[in-house]
Amino acid sequence: MKSIVTIGGGTGQFTLLTGLKKYPVRLTAIVSMADDGGSTGVLRDELGVLPPGDIRQCLVALSESETVMRDLFNYRYDQGGLKGHNFGNIFLSTLEKMTGSVEEAVRVAGMVLAVRGEVIPVTTSDTRLVCGKENVCRGEHVIDVSVLKEKDSLRLEPEVYANPKAASAIEQADCVVIGPGDLYTSIIPNLLVKGVPEAIARSSATVVFNCNLMNKAGHTDGFTVRDYVDEIEKRIGRGRVNFVTYNNRMPERELLEKYGEEGKSLVAVAAEDEDFGETAFRPLPADLISARVTVPKSGDQLKRTFIRHDPDALAALIIDNCLGGV
Repeated sequence: MKSIVTIGGGTGQFTLLTGLKKYPVRLTAIVSMADDGGSTGVLRDELGVLPPGDIRQCLVALSESETVMRDLFNYRYDQGGLKGHNFGNIFLSTLEKMTGSVEEAVRVAGMVLAVRGEVIPVTTSDTRLVCGKENVCRGEHVIDVSVLKEKDSLRLEPEVYANPKAASAIEQADCVVIGPGDLYTSIIPNLLVKGVPEAIARSSATVVFNCNLMNKAGHTDGFTVRDYVDEIEKRIGRGRVNFVTYNNRMPERELLEKYGEEGKSLVAVAAEDEDFGETAFRPLPADLISARVTVPKSGDQLKRTFIRHDPDALAALIIDNCLGGV
């Protein structure tokens, strides 16, 4: 059975795993530990645990348990002292406190949710995302809402080393899939962990990068597909990306106007014969926009994206082109 390792965090990794788990492959999700916003941030600060939010999303995505269990782990309280908190985050944080290990907490939660695959924190050390030298932004949540003027200064403080299990999974994988997700707050933080780029370099795996659908205001304004790839290869080495998936369909005008009001723009829709110049990667353009409408749940204080990847279309594109089918 072929093995796929995904690297990322947030909604993008959840979407990717939801599609990939339908195939007979061995899945391992390597998850960012940089998140410090919302419920995750409060639990991290008050309990001294590692961020549970992205771990929870991956566990739910890979779960084969009843719908009620998946909904339970995603349930967000909308009143009282727990308002804004997510049940799954509290569950994982409590398990970590009980067992003394985030990895053991993930293992037990995986059993409860009947997960098909494995979820691995990219590091088991506490660290924070930092950006800037003159005007320093500290913390993933602060950086997420800031205009990034010194992107090349993005770093982790303190510096941390890769979870050995994560490095080993990368080295043994048939395919490593990076993204989609917020470039500077969900994807690159994984690549800043010492040992992760080195593991990718040592691995004989095919490397796939899933380009975002939308550019993030203040972070990736005006970015093209090539710009995204360049930012990834700055961290893992030039020419290491083998395939790049990206959307080539224009979304509905009303949705684009809604995003435009927030300063967000569509990553340039590229024709199949677009000239990427001298690149080592093979471009994989496709209609990747989901037709599903996402409705915020009660108690959810986060804004929800309406232009999202279609998990089945994205997974099929990767399986058929990057693994030659399974």
